[in-house]
Amino acid sequence: MNDPASKPPFDPSIQVSPDNPCPFLRGLVGEGFVDGGTVPIGKLSQTIANASGDKGLMKTVARVETRGIALIANGFGHILKSIFSGAQLDALRGGPLDKRGAGSRILGVDGKVNEDQIARLASFGRDYSDPNGGGTEPGINASEIQSYMRDNLKRAGSAARWYYRILMQFEWPILLKIMGKGEGENRYLAIADVRTLFNERKFPERITQRIVSQPVKPPSLILRVAGGLVAALLVFGVVALRFPDQFQPMLPGILGDLVAPPLPKLVEPRAAYWLEQNWALEDRHWFHHASQGTATFPVPYSWFMALEQPRLHFFAKPGMLHDSDHLQRFGFIPSPQTINTDDATLRRFGYANVYDKTKPIPARLWDPPVNWGAQAENVDGLPVGFARMTGVPDPATGQVGEDRIGLTCAACHTGQIHYKGIDVRFDGGAAMTDLRKLEVTTGLSIAYTLLVPGRFTRFADRVLGPSAGDADRDALKQKLRTISTFLIDWEKTYAKTIDGKTRFNEKTKREEKQQDTEEGYGRLDALNRIGNQVFAQDMTISGLSGFEKNLHAKDAPVSFPPIWTVPWLKFAQYDASIEQPLIRNAGEALGVTALLNLSDNTPKDTLFRSSMDIKNLNWIEDLLKGSAPYPKKQLSGLTSPKWPSDIFGDNAWKIDGERVKNGRKLYAQICVECHLGPVNDPVFDTEFPDQSIWSSSRWETIGKDKFLNEVQKSVKGMGTDPAQASVLETRTVQVPGFLKLDPTQNLNAWWSCNLPDVSSTDMPYSLGLMVLVDIVSRKAMDDAKIDPKVQQAWWGERKNCPNPGPQPPEAKEPRPWYRARPLNGVWATAPYLHNGSVPSLYWMLSPAAERPKSFCMGGGRDYDPKQVGFAVVDGESCKTGQSRFSTRASDGTETFGNSNAGHSFDGTPGPGKDGTIGRVLKEQERYDLIEYLKTL
Repeated sequence: MNDPASKPPFDPSIQVSPDNPCPFLRGLVGEGFVDGGTVPIGKLSQTIANASGDKGLMKTVARVETRGIALIANGFGHILKSIFSGAQLDALRGGPLDKRGAGSRILGVDGKVNEDQIARLASFGRDYSDPNGGGTEPGINASEIQSYMRDNLKRAGSAARWYYRILMQFEWPILLKIMGKGEGENRYLAIADVRTLFNERKFPERITQRIVSQPVKPPSLILRVAGGLVAALLVFGVVALRFPDQFQPMLPGILGDLVAPPLPKLVEPRAAYWLEQNWALEDRHWFHHASQGTATFPVPYSWFMALEQPRLHFFAKPGMLHDSDHLQRFGFIPSPQTINTDDATLRRFGYANVYDKTKPIPARLWDPPVNWGAQAENVDGLPVGFARMTGVPDPATGQVGEDRIGLTCAACHTGQIHYKGIDVRFDGGAAMTDLRKLEVTTGLSIAYTLLVPGRFTRFADRVLGPSAGDADRDALKQKLRTISTFLIDWEKTYAKTIDGKTRFNEKTKREEKQQDTEEGYGRLDALNRIGNQVFAQDMTISGLSGFEKNLHAKDAPVSFPPIWTVPWLKFAQYDASIEQPLIRNAGEALGVTALLNLSDNTPKDTLFRSSMDIKNLNWIEDLLKGSAPYPKKQLSGLTSPKWPSDIFGDNAWKIDGERVKNGRKLYAQICVECHLGPVNDPVFDTEFPDQSIWSSSRWETIGKDKFLNEVQKSVKGMGTDPAQASVLETRTVQVPGFLKLDPTQNLNAWWSCNLPDVSSTDMPYSLGLMVLVDIVSRKAMDDAKIDPKVQQAWWGERKNCPNPGPQPPEAKEPRPWYRARPLNGVWATAPYLHNGSVPSLYWMLSPAAERPKSFCMGGGRDYDPKQVGFAVVDGESCKTGQSRFSTRASDGTETFGNSNAGHSFDGTPGPGKDGTIGRVLKEQERYDLIEYLKTL
């Protein structure tokens, strides 16, 4: 290779590999400035910096940028070789920088130039006056280049990747910078120079002279290594922190922990509609924002409102953590500040649309009325499910502290679907939220506030006011640092504890190490989370040590269950584990972090005191249940949403009456055995009176009312994933003796449970949770000075005892069990099975072996009205920020808690056919049954 200082005239015989698709690098090789194979990065960066014409600091920056790009050009697996040997210019095609046809397409994979594509490039530009006095010539300036690159991406369609837009900024804009003529907006890239560069691999003479006049000096090995590493870290770090949604999944270990988790892009709907479900507007908005007494977030309300998003913006301030647009990317539904506003605002949030046709009676006027307290306001415009808890006394000291912010049940039990730019929303359905991402993001937001320059000053200005003194600011920082330290230490404690624990895998019949199963959008391991909160973290916060041993991996995530009809079902949970509604709701409140005192170093009358709002919990239950279903034989309260065919105008949403008739017959043949007759189809009751749910013997009188004792089936016989049913079946907890939980004594005395003797310090998790929530609820009623007669009415006659299973007991249904609920509103509950492992009703009615094993959720995925749920492609690529559901881990082993087997229509049920519940359905039959299920 010739020394650049004594470079001979251009030699067109120098060959350039077609696997070097970069026109500028091809020019460097073709002109003889660098080799066509492996080129030391120092030499390459100096040569390109010389060609740029930059001086001083700008030239140094150009070298650093070039080093960073060159280091990753051959792939991350080649970084060491790139550092020590150099970039491999003949092996760039197919690497991280190759856009695989999403770029200009001027150069083919065979190295041949496509003149039509050069003409296309020219079509985006115009004629420019040559500043060197050569008249006018075709060229393309910076803004025209941006339009050209956007069109390239558009042309590529689905083949384009998220990072191509970033790569493009290092190509044509850089070529313009180096080879362009003129200045400012009039700087342009001459099409003739582009054609020469591609066809002849030759630079304009002015570029050649820049390179020739500045000899390249080889750096020492130490400088090469140090410079390469610095450049790589700089480029990679800046891009990763600036674009966390794209780069966080690529970062290993602790680096990934320091970057905000990726979130889907927010897409604003063209219109939004809340479906009519028998709730007036004031009922709905109260439910969305009424506090349950929870402090889900680890900071006071005002602090949460002052935190910024954990993202780096180099020329602007980051957005606020609480911004509705930001929280919507976690799957939350936007909500107005108040319902006492204009129709245009209500319509924008979807509230006014449903009430154009119907005017439900407010719950205050029901029979019996639901006299909930004052209308819950949402003064800061937080999404559905966020509630402000005011006047919060410390459970241990009674001292009133700052307002807190927590999630209410609406955060997990309010759903929406998206279809062609329209959002349809409904109460009581499964939320498509990712709470784990929100947890991590909140923790990082606190950490960034403490560590990123300037952030704490802005935070303190918002919390204390800009005139606050140094002492107050220092005190605020110390409090925030204490919270941050606790969160970090707790994450470490959790990881260390889980790393040393095992679990019994029912499928493999062996002990395995515990590890979390990703929850993702639309799923949460609520049952294990409640146990971790109450029997580990609450005890630690109360000053008790050693009870982190009660922690368990979050390895049984489930889809958020629908809650319409639930007040009139004997058992609500998937595993039919809790009958008593107040225990069910209070346990949920404790699980989403109601403050709780479990300390023995506080006055006795403060033990078991909590921030739980027992009144609101009772009112929420009343709002859900309405009046008794008998003798009217109909449900009130929150009713299930109706198929929204009147909202969507296209044929995909129209109901086929003939198919509905066929589907109703199929339902009577194959569904009623477990799910019973539908609760809202009078035609079914007339055609199949013996199978009508209203004539079923499963209605059980408890106190003055009747409740539906759902069918319970053995997990083994159903063949579905056993993880969730195994939580209460196998998990145990240890508690300090001074709490005197004593499940046997207390539950037998209060509810006549007839329990055998159980240790008061080492007990099944199920019994420990039952008795602890019971005690805390009784304490909450007493602290709220609820009249004993009212307390008894709130408790009702439903017991807080373990579920005895199917009654009468059935030998073919051994424990544990899952319960089968009525299927009203089933269309609005995708994905299906308790663990959200089946994306649509179509696949639920198919043989289990044929179901998709891997698909993506979240990110505003469009609903599919034909399959009813989500139309997925097995193994599909996830969009940025979506979560992947997969039945198998990357190493091919089954993912604990994620089986999509069972409930299979693949043959005749019988002995030895666990998981088979019905015959194979013909394609027409599947769609007939689906059509009927749409109407429920």
